[in-house]
Amino acid sequence: MAISLNDIEQAAQRIGSAIVDTRFEKSRTLSEITVAELFLKFENLQFTSSFKDRGALNKLLQLSEQEKAAGVIAMSAGNHAKAVAYHAQRLGIPATIVMPVATPNIKVEDTQNFQARVILHGNTLEESAQHAHETAAAENLVFVHPFDDEYIMAGQGTVGLEMLNAEPALDCIVAPIGGGGLISGVATAAKSIKPDIKVIGVQVAGYPGTYDAIYGDSGYLGGSTIAEGIAVKHPGKLTLEVIDRLVDDVVVVSEEAIEEAISLLVNIEKTVTEGAGASGLAAVLEHPKIFSGQKVGLILSGANIDTRILASVLMRRLVKKGRIVRYKIRIDDASGTLAKVSATIGELGGNILEVFHQRMFSSLPIKEADLYVTVETKDVSQSQVILEKLKSLHYQAEMRKD
Repeated sequence: MAISLNDIEQAAQRIGSAIVDTRFEKSRTLSEITVAELFLKFENLQFTSSFKDRGALNKLLQLSEQEKAAGVIAMSAGNHAKAVAYHAQRLGIPATIVMPVATPNIKVEDTQNFQARVILHGNTLEESAQHAHETAAAENLVFVHPFDDEYIMAGQGTVGLEMLNAEPALDCIVAPIGGGGLISGVATAAKSIKPDIKVIGVQVAGYPGTYDAIYGDSGYLGGSTIAEGIAVKHPGKLTLEVIDRLVDDVVVVSEEAIEEAISLLVNIEKTVTEGAGASGLAAVLEHPKIFSGQKVGLILSGANIDTRILASVLMRRLVKKGRIVRYKIRIDDASGTLAKVSATIGELGGNILEVFHQRMFSSLPIKEADLYVTVETKDVSQSQVILEKLKSLHYQAEMRKD
């Protein structure tokens, strides 16, 4: 059964008091550096830091009293787990979440903090899902699907209502696609309100299940990704029908573009997004012709990124932009040499982050050593100035990528 605008409007009324009507604002700076006028929907500011709150709550509110008493079960390694656990706790509904055994501890703890029973089972989401269905049947629990459910889809569609209510002149909405719950709901709302609006879906290169279903096999599937929130092999049956009917295009973006988008959102908007949440901006960066000159709404769908991954992304972008460089410098292994090198770099504005001597594993003469110095600079030109200065002082110096 296809969802309708009425289903989404009813969902909005149902969940409204417990869901954040998140900010939807124009990004002046991102609009200036891209080809479009960009408006950001900050779904990363929901209580559990993702849009999943909407669909999960809408689904739970549809349960009968008997079903609520028996409890619910869900399969998820992330945002859906947190959303179901949180709202089930609020409503006094027992919740069980099945997660793959390799789920990071922080995600397990986040879910347990909402008093959910967590079962670690299976090496993949598919294996976890099978166990969740088996447990649901054995214990008479209601299975709460992460995307392929009319109430879930309608709940997620409330994002689209809020976007067009705040900015009716939007030309285009861009949404990430994993299983398709968000974009199917948003597309239903948006096309019902404004039939000529474009809705564009985004998938990450390793997991283009919806792209393949519509356009044919791209040859990519699997592997690690920073956008694990949309690392879904296949869309749902219900969601794919809506996507095929209402979504204007599906684009695929690279890991590189997503990393750049995460970095831009942190540095410009001072907001944290997970890989899936940054995929809309990645699409604008990597496919500019599609969005040129348009008012584009981007859904920052979630903020649940591992802090170590976030730190790595930000540091890697600094390296990519030449803001952090590594010099290999041949020096005399004598007292005071390191101090001279450090002083030279410091006088030119470089901030030394790390120093490493290579003495043991080297064929150099015993009185020489390779010095590896990692330096933070203002830009590529400053890095080059430091290099040339070191060379002028008769050091054998070079920039290294390794």
